[in-house]
Amino acid sequence: MIKGSCLCGDIRFDTAAQPKGASMCHCSQCRKQSGGIWSSAYVRDEDLNITGRVSWFVASAAAKRGSCRRCGSFLFWKAHDEDTTSFALGAVDGNTGLSVEKHIFAASKGDYYEIADGVPQKD
Repeated sequence: MIKGSCLCGDIRFDTAAQPKGASMCHCSQCRKQSGGIWSSAYVRDEDLNITGRVSWFVASAAAKRGSCRRCGSFLFWKAHDEDTTSFALGAVDGNTGLSVEKHIFAASKGDYYEIADGVPQKD
């Protein structure tokens, strides 16, 4: 079981499913919202239990982003046309048991760091 929460604890989530697609996102939206690289993995919507009031922001024609209204923690990413939701690995309580599989939007990364871990990169 993976469990997590926002900084203030108003939103909690858990899943018994095995998360997939552990990635580090370097897109400008993730960098602006998180202040850096956003790490996430996803599960099917039906396998993710969320308690608390998520504030959903429609960030693009493709997806929305979920955060806590009280503390501002950026917790979820959801494509409009998919049945999965990504959750922030940094919000997980304890270890995840996952390893990063890929870096996404690597071409949009900030100029102040290098990606040097040998994990595949997708532009």
